[in-house]
Amino acid sequence: MSVNESAFKKGVIRTLAKQSRATLHSTGLSRLRLTMTACLWAMPALFILGACASTPANDLPASNARLQGTELAKSCEGRDGWSDPAPPARIFGNTYYIGSCGITVLLVTSPQGHVVIDGATEEAVPSILANIRALGFDPKDVKYIVGSHEHVDHMGGFAALKAATGAQLLVSAPARNVVATGRTDPADPQFGTIPDMRPVAVDGILTFAAEPGMIDVGEPTRVMALTPHLTPGHTAGGTSWTWRSCEGPNCATIAYIDSMTGVSRDEYRFTDHPERVAPFRETFARVNKLPCDILITPHPGFSNLFERLSGIEPLVDRDACRRLVHAMRKRLDDRLAKESASTE
Repeated sequence: MSVNESAFKKGVIRTLAKQSRATLHSTGLSRLRLTMTACLWAMPALFILGACASTPANDLPASNARLQGTELAKSCEGRDGWSDPAPPARIFGNTYYIGSCGITVLLVTSPQGHVVIDGATEEAVPSILANIRALGFDPKDVKYIVGSHEHVDHMGGFAALKAATGAQLLVSAPARNVVATGRTDPADPQFGTIPDMRPVAVDGILTFAAEPGMIDVGEPTRVMALTPHLTPGHTAGGTSWTWRSCEGPNCATIAYIDSMTGVSRDEYRFTDHPERVAPFRETFARVNKLPCDILITPHPGFSNLFERLSGIEPLVDRDACRRLVHAMRKRLDDRLAKESASTE
């Protein structure tokens, strides 16, 4: 069965999209279409300098980037499959969208080499590689592959991407075993509904800066000027990323915020698993404090990315991360309340 044919996750996507219109209305996110489901063993910190400026090889003016965004939105109209091919588009500065219609994959470029964030599915990898080339870059210049969370729709393409690029693969410690074995964590609330993925060797483990509620693990890993933030909840190894991207003198902090939804198999009850609820609370607090000029999410529809890239909605919104946290916290609280009421 193709990963695009997962009946469970497609049902969850439809349910989340329907419920979110009402839930997010009061938070200013009523137009945010929810189409997603959806240590510490540490390597020495990597300090690899990256450039903030956009890459001269593809320094598109803003008008051309807007055209790319419009073409992306048009191409994916009515399509949100995990592996549905999509054209590439520049987001801002040295950051580009190279994913599918339903799954975000990002390319962050620099003269020292490039970083790919997330890998979608194995079926999507040919179009991801084609998008890198279409933007004028060589996949062999990708030095690092990193990701958001250890599910097949986001990391299922890692093995094929690593083979094609020769890049080093870095993940969080909790995600390591899932990526290396290809098997979903048995403690994952969605275990049994998430297909396995092709295993791939992990080259290094990310380290994270100490924050409230975290063990002090020293300096964070720096991957070509990108900073990882441990944001568990949706999975144990969930990771968000922030970095500065510039267009001439204009710079913005891009926040790639991992999924924060409490999605599970039907019989799973979060009220029976406080050890799964606590990480959500810590993640909400952490994301709420992150710098966030441009919000991007692993499922593009979750942050209305295509509409923003095509100019229908503003690309820059410094309150977007906080509003997203508010909405996800409410969603979790509502689920916990519903579960508790069902036992009374």
